[in-house]
Parts: sequence; C-alpha cells; structure tokens
Amino acid sequence: MVLKRAADLPERMDAIGFASPGGPDVLGLEQASMPDIGPGDVLIKVAYAGVNRPDCIQRAGHYPAPPGASQILGLEVAGEIVAVGREVPSEMIGQMIAALTPGGGYAQYCTAPWQHCLPVPADMNLKAAAALPETLFTVWHNVFERGLARDGERLLVHGGTSGIGTMAIMLAKAFDIEVIVTCGDEAKCEAARQVGADLAINYKEADFVEAVKEYTGGKGVDVVLDMVSGDYVPRNLQCLAEDGRHVTIAVLGGAKAELFMPMVMMRRLTLTGSTLRPRSDAFKAALADEIAANAWPLFTSGELAPVMDKTLPLAEAAAAHARMEAGEHIGKIVLEVDHG
Repeated sequence: MVLKRAADLPERMDAIGFASPGGPDVLGLEQASMPDIGPGDVLIKVAYAGVNRPDCIQRAGHYPAPPGASQILGLEVAGEIVAVGREVPSEMIGQMIAALTPGGGYAQYCTAPWQHCLPVPADMNLKAAAALPETLFTVWHNVFERGLARDGERLLVHGGTSGIGTMAIMLAKAFDIEVIVTCGDEAKCEAARQVGADLAINYKEADFVEAVKEYTGGKGVDVVLDMVSGDYVPRNLQCLAEDGRHVTIAVLGGAKAELFMPMVMMRRLTLTGSTLRPRSDAFKAALADEIAANAWPLFTSGELAPVMDKTLPLAEAAAAHARMEAGEHIGKIVLEVDHG
C-alpha cells in the first residue's frame, strides 16, 4: 500500500450509523474504524456525499449492502484521494475525484475501486461532483445502454424532479432526445420544464397515458424509465411506441405487475431492468470508462450541472433522509462532510 502522510491519517473517523433498521431518526453520528484499503482501492477524504433513495431503503432494512461492502450508507462521494492500494497508480494520490462507492460515503473517509473514480478539475464544484456518480451511472446504463435511446427518440421518465429524473432529462436533451416526465404537483412540473423537459404531466390531475398519447399523436414514446413498477407497468406499456423499451430501475410502487402479453408480442416491446450496486467491479469500471468518454465532459466543461436541492451537515443525515422520503426535494440532496 502507498500512503500519503500516513501519520496524518486518524485511527477513527466520524460516520453516520444506525443500531437497527427504522425511520430516519435511527441515524446518528458516531465514531467508526477507518476503512480497510483493498489492493485496487483508493482512500478518499470525503468533502461531500450524495444522498440517494437506495440509502433510505437500506436504512429501513430492505436493501442490505453486498458482501464485502461497508455497512455505512453512501453510494457516491467527492473529495481527495489520500491513500491508494498496491495495484493503484501512485500518482492518483492528491487527486480530486468523484466516485461511485459500494457503500461507506456517509463518513470522513471512504474507499472505492480506483477505476470507479472520475476526475474533478479545479474549476468544478466538489459539491456538484458529489451529486453526480450514482444518478449518472444509473441513467447512462439504463437509458442509453439497456434502453438503447438515441437522438430523435422520445423518453418517458417518472419522478421527473428526483435526482434520477433530473439527470435523465439533462442527459437525454444533451443527446437530442425528447423528454416527457411525470410529477406530483404543478411546482415540480414547472421545475422539470426548467431543467429541459418537453412535457411535464401532473399525474395527480391527468392520466399520463392519455397525455402521452395526445402529445405524441398516438405514436407513443420509445423508452420508459420506470422507478415505480407495480400497476404503473401496464400503463407504461400503453405509452410505448412499436419496438419500445421499458426499463425498470426501482419498484417503489410494488414488486408485481400484471401484463397483457399479446400487446408485448404485437408491438414487439422489450422489458428489461437492472440494479447497479450488486454488479461487479469490472462492470462498473467499464461503465465508468464509457461515461468518462461520453458524458463526464458535459459536466466538467460546465455545459451541464446537477440540479441541487439542499446541502446539510453530515450530522443531519436523518433530516436529509426525512426530506427525501417526504418527496419535498427537487434534484439532489448532499451531505457536507469536510469541504476544506
């Protein structure tokens, strides 16, 4: 292992923990051991950590960390690399990066495989960088790789003002894809339009299936990015054009759906989906390479920037989770750990 200023690294660190699953109030600041650095890992002094829906689900006891991953919450961070494993290029020490992590982000120090890191240039905001990896990796893989979205097509996204939703709008528009979203009130619909959505539907006041059909002249959309599942799935299929692709990334509305399979056959629809966290390090490294080549420059250049909701101190992680679960946020919630 190669270390930078090894004597300066503490033996213990502040981290957010919880004794047993429950609501946001189970989260609290505590002392934890420093993470072990694997041969292919970097040790990151965390400046900011992004808050994501899977963190809330894990805290509630329904999304356990994969084998070998930190039990500390947090799937994305930005900060400085202060130590590296023996298989990692030593010149990475001192670099500012954003990283997709297998867990452990809600802490002063966090490890991540070095190939899951993206460089943060000096003129890029670290807070914004921390808000990117989880949603960027998720949207890129599911919309562009699994959903095969391409310029000139139409995309329907549920939860248009969530972190995933705002990222999907921005990326799709950057690649000349028309975007339709659903939101829970008019204020969120307007926020989605400001991000770039071509059509924002208040699903509490309008049937999104009929609204999509009317907007597209009956043709439908080419890709649906679905975070709801449950009884939304058959309705989503009604929104799809022939040869359309339905991509599921969460089941917030229920794990089961009843489908009319002749529609799938006659319209040649594709149903797929994925979960990111359990995938192999090699898969995530390949995904990071593709993002670095095709999407990351849009953010490092300033052409795109994540929609930021609220930044809270690490010690207020419980409030961050409560805000996310109440659906009050528009864009990303971030925890400030040590912005230096």
